[in-house]
Amino acid sequence: MKVALSRSFTRNFVGCGIVIACCVVLWGCGGGDGGGGQQAIPLTVPKAACGPNDHPETALQGQVPAALRVPGGFQGFSCNLQLVGQSRGDGASWQHASFKDGAGHQCAYHDTASSTDNRTHLGVVTVDVTNFSVPTPTTYLTSVGMLDPWESLKVNPNRQLLGATQATNGRGGPVLDLYDLSGDCRNPQLLASVAIGSTQNGDAGALPQGGTLAGHEGAFAPDGLTYYGGDRGTPIKYSAIDITNTTHPKLITTYTVPTAGTVAPASVISHGLSISADGNRAYFTLDGDPGAGANLATFPPNNGIQIVDVSEIQARKDNPQVREISRLLWLDGSHAQHTIPVTIGGKAYLVAVDEGGPGGTSTSGTNGQKSCDAGLAPFPMARIIDISDEKNPTTASKLMLEIHNPKNCDKVLPDIVGLSSFTYGAHYCSVDNRVNATTLACGYFESGIRVFDIRDPLRPREIAYYNPPAVTTPSPGSQNNRTAATGRPDHCSAQVRLDVATASLWTTCQDNGLLVLRFTNGVWPFPESTAGLQN
Repeated sequence: MKVALSRSFTRNFVGCGIVIACCVVLWGCGGGDGGGGQQAIPLTVPKAACGPNDHPETALQGQVPAALRVPGGFQGFSCNLQLVGQSRGDGASWQHASFKDGAGHQCAYHDTASSTDNRTHLGVVTVDVTNFSVPTPTTYLTSVGMLDPWESLKVNPNRQLLGATQATNGRGGPVLDLYDLSGDCRNPQLLASVAIGSTQNGDAGALPQGGTLAGHEGAFAPDGLTYYGGDRGTPIKYSAIDITNTTHPKLITTYTVPTAGTVAPASVISHGLSISADGNRAYFTLDGDPGAGANLATFPPNNGIQIVDVSEIQARKDNPQVREISRLLWLDGSHAQHTIPVTIGGKAYLVAVDEGGPGGTSTSGTNGQKSCDAGLAPFPMARIIDISDEKNPTTASKLMLEIHNPKNCDKVLPDIVGLSSFTYGAHYCSVDNRVNATTLACGYFESGIRVFDIRDPLRPREIAYYNPPAVTTPSPGSQNNRTAATGRPDHCSAQVRLDVATASLWTTCQDNGLLVLRFTNGVWPFPESTAGLQN
């Protein structure tokens, strides 16, 4: 199954294209809904214009200055978003999903950390958000996979399923859990909790010889017949699981992640992914990291995305083969987190988001400074990639805030002195509708929830943000769980539900739990905004 790849960037190989993303300011040349022209594209995304009752940022776009990072000191920022409801509980972890059932109940689902210390409830929290002002937990899912699904917790609206893998602390075991949401989404019904790729499940033969599955991330195919897992097992791979029979999921095949770039040994592992509407394409991330000691000024890119033909899996052919179509690699980021295939103005794009800056997930100290010295944004960001020619993907734009501008390094690096990882920068993003995307909402480590107008994909602009106050007591189910003692801003690291009908969104931040926010000042939705598949 492993694709044989060249170790040289200059060599072409059959059926596969390699493109290296440049770190320069782009110039408009048409292709977007906004036309383009020859106007220079700004390096950073234009800031949102806030209303009179907002509490806007006091420094750079995305910044929480060091002076505010003291216990009880950071009271939060808001711009065109107002908090209308919250369910904190024990806090939240990395992932958030949502569903509306046939009776009109709006439900949110979020994971919590595997820690059992000082916990009120364990597992995935089901929250009824039908009444936005009083989001109410209704049940806690504690099957094996739901105790800590990390980033694998997803909903498939087509088959009305909630799914997750056993991803304890980011590298758990092989169990896949599936729940039925078709009755009352406030009370999901367990369909299966199965050890995938095991002798007892009858699908061990689909694993590479000596291989194991280890949960971390994952996504449903839109038709809901396949669940794809991005795992940290041996070897590093993506797995395709047949869930046609939801009571007996079975492993179809695995795809070993190839080396990206010229680095040896391979420093690329699997992470997030998404699947095209027809199920025939997978958009995998190539989770690269230069590693400690790398010279970023000369280091070859090994982080990015990979477009893969999975049509034989979708068609359920015997011994299905997976074929790489192309990849896009960049140096100004690492640990590529996830992807979202979208259509904007009738043209195909891919939203891709990193988890780490050029120097890795640790962006303080020498790593952050190395990025700055190389003229690179020190923190992870989202980018919009033109995939209208899937053999030659190209970067259309980067959603850089002022904190990303290398010229501002001397202003923002002092904020994060002594912090080990996940400081500023994006983590998970969502759109309003994958088929007709107008809006991108992203959760940021320490920069809050930020919303962008992407109707012109070459020139995205910020329209709103909300960075919640630091909590003053611990949240034991949070992966962050540090802000109470230090005043450090919360980590808003999960996916966002954009609700066109009510001009609102809901998501989780790790110490604050579930937040329901309403747009103000008429900034959203746009006339073109419609509801649809978001992630």
